[in-house]
Amino acid sequence: MAGDPRIVFTVVTAPSRFDRVPQVLRQFVKFGLVGGAGVVVNMLVAVVMNKAHGGTVNAQDILFPIPGTHYNFRFTSLVWIVGFLVANVFNFQLNRSWTFRHSAKAPWFREFWPFLAVGSAAAFLGLFIKIAFTNPKSPVYLPEPWFHENAGLQSREYWAQLFTILITMPVNFVVNKLWTFSHVRSKHSATVDA
Repeated sequence: MAGDPRIVFTVVTAPSRFDRVPQVLRQFVKFGLVGGAGVVVNMLVAVVMNKAHGGTVNAQDILFPIPGTHYNFRFTSLVWIVGFLVANVFNFQLNRSWTFRHSAKAPWFREFWPFLAVGSAAAFLGLFIKIAFTNPKSPVYLPEPWFHENAGLQSREYWAQLFTILITMPVNFVVNKLWTFSHVRSKHSATVDA
């Protein structure tokens, strides 16, 4: 009916940045839960590798000298790298299928390589952090009597692994949210729609 006074006009506004805060917080919590599960996976790898190598008392064993330097590649570094790789694949799949599941997915490897690259950058930084925690000449060396290699729960090796994971996790979240699970998916979606 023309001129009906019951007609209501609705004004639609673009969502503000603040409207996305609850969604980002949910994703951060989910990312943290996945990260927590990844910490467990990483620490299990560390325990298995150290036990297979005779315990954490042998964590500083030299595996080979680094060519062109006065430094050595130690077992503790190998543990960090293997733990990172196993946990990275675990975390990627869980984040892909749960944390960031709502946006259109790119193929598995197209999302995995950026996730691995981000994780590798954080792992590279983490390697130096872990070395600092376990090197007696470092200012952040985990001190005795609280940390040592005589008992599992006070193992400097395990605490260094755990502290390093916790330090590098926020960087992983921010870069993966902005690049791996947003930019890569948007780019893939744009090429599929074109």
